Amino acid sequence: MGERGRLVAMGEVPGVRAELEGKRIVVTNGCFDLLHVGHLRCLDFARSLGDLLWVGINDDRSVRSQKGENRPIHAEAERAELLAGLRPVDLVTVFSGRRATAFLQAVQPTVYVKGGDYRRETLDAEERQALERMGVEIRFFPLVEGRSTTAAWEALQKR
Repeated sequence: MGERGRLVAMGEVPGVRAELEGKRIVVTNGCFDLLHVGHLRCLDFARSLGDLLWVGINDDRSVRSQKGENRPIHAEAERAELLAGLRPVDLVTVFSGRRATAFLQAVQPTVYVKGGDYRRETLDAEERQALERMGVEIRFFPLVEGRSTTAAWEALQKR
């Protein structure tokens, strides 16, 4: 895809996805509010599983609803740009709503990756059912000990 990832608006997803027919598309998603080495290692792992890595990020409103009024730390456009600048990331899409279901259905990935703080049983039921209906392989990346956005945010607040 090139040296930098490409930002793809939700409305553009179907057209971009059509261009990628036959590719092994790996997807992950999340807030990616305060990047740390655990994120990078998970992105590297995800990218190794296919031809390209497409990252979905929660919009600012959904981050606030999930994480509280002090979040996100960085606005969605900045989070998307940062992710697009990382070597393993090919495509980035900001999606609205707490759930990634519409994004996942539009992308139709081959593989879905989440961090080790999730298990199949703890994935959002709606998202998991959509992935299972599409026949998507679900993989988990082990947590990097001592690295989490919440821990980093709490440490920063104590300073």
